[in-house]
Amino acid sequence: MTPQKQTASQTQLAGQKTEEPKIPVPIFNINALNPAETEAAVENAGVAKTQLSGGKAFVSAMFAGAFIGFGALFFLIVTSDPAMTWGPKRFVGGLAFCMGLVLVLCCGAELFTGNSLMASDIAAHKISWSALAKNWVIVWFGNLAGALLLVTLIGFAGTMGLNDGAVGGTAVATAASKITPDWFTLFFRGILCNILVCLAVRIGFSARSVGDKVLGILLPIAGFVAMGFEHCVANMFFLPVGLLAKTLGFGADAAGADAVTVQGILYNLSAATLGNIVGGAVFVALAYWFVNAKKDAQKAA
Repeated sequence: MTPQKQTASQTQLAGQKTEEPKIPVPIFNINALNPAETEAAVENAGVAKTQLSGGKAFVSAMFAGAFIGFGALFFLIVTSDPAMTWGPKRFVGGLAFCMGLVLVLCCGAELFTGNSLMASDIAAHKISWSALAKNWVIVWFGNLAGALLLVTLIGFAGTMGLNDGAVGGTAVATAASKITPDWFTLFFRGILCNILVCLAVRIGFSARSVGDKVLGILLPIAGFVAMGFEHCVANMFFLPVGLLAKTLGFGADAAGADAVTVQGILYNLSAATLGNIVGGAVFVALAYWFVNAKKDAQKAA
């Protein structure tokens, strides 16, 4: 190669070295999703839920029923302390109950009350009514199966006898307090409950980390428990474990203990379930879909 050609080649190579490929720098965003982004995440999750097989949805729902049951048991243990006054007892018990939804959102499980948010997918024409009904039925019964399994295990574990039987007495008293009110009172308590629960679930969708989820759901969930609202999945544990405690001889002197029966359980669950559907589907899912769909229409215009 002649000196002239070598010089030309070296110059060309030098020019090539100066043009280094640009590597895209990832953008990290620690801010929570805004309401419109959260709505999109909720709707995408709803579509994914309808794509689960029946068996997987049922087992996942059993996890949720057991998780909420663990939170409910935590509530019973904390609130069985007679030294605590009413207000602090409700607040601390509510914080203890939060463990259930923390497990659901962070570990992954199908919770009937949270799945009320799938109503936004119906409004957005992303899923069919039959797919929604199938999911809700499978998840409701899966939640019930998981809660009843946990109640059975607790019966063998002797947990109702803790604190010299105070836990069992609290279980009976709590169950009675959920059965003795009239049906419409329970229904409206169910509406109010799932407004807060579904808002907490939306906070979970908007979160960027596990820590965000946990901190975000604490107050809404502790609040609905302290306010005495009705959560059908929690009641799938509270009511059967109250009946179990009563059968074992605990809480005989609790007010309304005679109402803690299988019929009383079904009475409460019918009102709480329908109230939860209205609260979550209408007041949260459809309302947020409407707000964000309206924004999309304005952008298009």
